[in-house]
Amino acid sequence: MMRRSNPFDEIESMFERMSRQFDEMSHQFDASNVVKSSYGMDIDVRDGDEEFVVVADLPGFEKEDIDLSIAKRSLTISASRDMSEDTESESDSGQYLRRERRHESMRRSLRLPEDVKADEASASYNNGVLTISLPKMLTESDDSHHIDIN
Repeated sequence: MMRRSNPFDEIESMFERMSRQFDEMSHQFDASNVVKSSYGMDIDVRDGDEEFVVVADLPGFEKEDIDLSIAKRSLTISASRDMSEDTESESDSGQYLRRERRHESMRRSLRLPEDVKADEASASYNNGVLTISLPKMLTESDDSHHIDIN
């Protein structure tokens, strides 16, 4: 009697191989210095009369981890941190089964609708929220003046 093979066995075997390969790739990325880049930085931009105010959520970062730069009309916010072994307490015992918090990096650039006075920009960071004030480059006012005719 001829034995028929189950076609689903081959498919299940293929999925098991793929799952092992994804696990191996994940371990390789965890072991390397690959930077996780995220656009998960939520940003609000408010256009006031005299300034733009940008508010960005950067939870878990220290003020020293954040870098701001302005080039022409482009504002770039970058934040990067390393989770070092020094931050772990000695009372922690056990072995990590998965470790994704070794390095985290975020970067976001946005184009401003008008020129700003970069040298007068200011920023504050409190409880994971970054607030940036960018004074607008104001042009001379278009107020008309009355001219007497002699």
